[in-house]
Amino acid sequence: MFDFLAPSLHDHARLCGGGRTRREFLQIGALAAAGLSLPQYLRAKTEGRVKPGHDNRSCIMIFNLGGPSHLDLWDMKPDAPSEIRGPFKPIRTKSAEFELSELLPMHAKIADKFSLVRSCHHDGAAVHDAGWQMMQTGRRFSGGIHTPHAGAVSSYLMGRKTDLPPFVVLPQVMGRGGGNLPNGQAGGFLGKSHDPFSLMADPSLKDFKVPDLLPPDQIGAARLERRKTMRDIVDGATAAFEQSEDARLLDDNFHAAFRMMTSEQARSAFDLTKEPVRVRERYGMNRFGQCCLLARRLVENGVRFVTINTFLTVFDEITWDIHGSKPFTSIEGMKDIVCPMYDQAYSALIEDLDQRGLLGDTLVANLSEFGRTPKVNPAGGRDHWPQCFTCYFAGGGVKGGRVIGKSDPIGGFPAERPVGPGDIVATIFQSLGFDPHSHLPGPGNRPFYLTDLGTEPIKELFA
Repeated sequence: MFDFLAPSLHDHARLCGGGRTRREFLQIGALAAAGLSLPQYLRAKTEGRVKPGHDNRSCIMIFNLGGPSHLDLWDMKPDAPSEIRGPFKPIRTKSAEFELSELLPMHAKIADKFSLVRSCHHDGAAVHDAGWQMMQTGRRFSGGIHTPHAGAVSSYLMGRKTDLPPFVVLPQVMGRGGGNLPNGQAGGFLGKSHDPFSLMADPSLKDFKVPDLLPPDQIGAARLERRKTMRDIVDGATAAFEQSEDARLLDDNFHAAFRMMTSEQARSAFDLTKEPVRVRERYGMNRFGQCCLLARRLVENGVRFVTINTFLTVFDEITWDIHGSKPFTSIEGMKDIVCPMYDQAYSALIEDLDQRGLLGDTLVANLSEFGRTPKVNPAGGRDHWPQCFTCYFAGGGVKGGRVIGKSDPIGGFPAERPVGPGDIVATIFQSLGFDPHSHLPGPGNRPFYLTDLGTEPIKELFA
């Protein structure tokens, strides 16, 4: 999340006296990416990075934190033994190609709008944060290189469309995952200027307000003074720095953040009270439901990329992490706790986008870090399983009602058309219209091509 608090007077002295390194200064106030020069920055803004006709494309990534059970939701095995098939039955859907779990009746009614990819897998460790970073960036982090989230790449290649930030995470970035690894929801080597705007609030609460988007008279003199102090420090820096490329980048970032903070359009986009009560209730008066509604409002107002975390951590709340034993829930626990909220909000989002004419230009990608074990464990749950799981896509040029790939008879491994994290990210890039030969300013200022992040898009989704 952007942080424009001023450094201390001691830091100011070091900066003006040359005590701070260039890299340290770039880290103050969410500056530009380390190694990103002004010529690269300008080229990214002016070169044709997006295919014609894709300028209005956006993406809503729903990340199903915890790892849903593909076998109990999207890839059921009704003819398998009971310890494999689980307790739920499949139901018919609006798609002639697939059935879904009885836990997702609202999904079934709009199944012609989305397509399933039942052969997803990755070779990362079976820990949550390993899957988080791989599925959102396309790569496993290694060698100290933090690969940017797909939304950060979108921010770099597409830029800001309005006063709103180009990349937003709702309601906030993920918490701990157990592996003490970076979660992948950041700008990575693109730098903090491409980090997401993180809401840091629950939009379902009655007193919900976005802290950094309050009207100027509600921001408070102290906070504005801190921002003014930050500006004064920059203005008072050495003449040599003021003439540098990095100073100009800082100026761009500072003014973009200030415009967002004081923008009436930005405040209006985040204001859920402008929605009719019946619309809010259709999404569900809970955190996830209101985040889905807020995501629609944001893309409607020009935000390029919104990531919704269905949950925030696997430790402090009931999630898709259905190990069975306490403090986790069981497979049956999904029926009453998780699925009704999820089913309602997702179906409302797709219907709302479709009715407003936004679905064609808005990719909705439902991802997760892994699936669950084919065999039910003794506690009545399923454990982590990155060897096979399901993701699904709607809008943004995707043809609905299809099944891509196939798992084996017990849902343990892909049997046809294996799909890895790089393929998922490449699919997002294709929907957004990115030229696969575009390059990013990678570590050490070397070119880092999109094909280094995403491999081959799932073209069958668009054909």
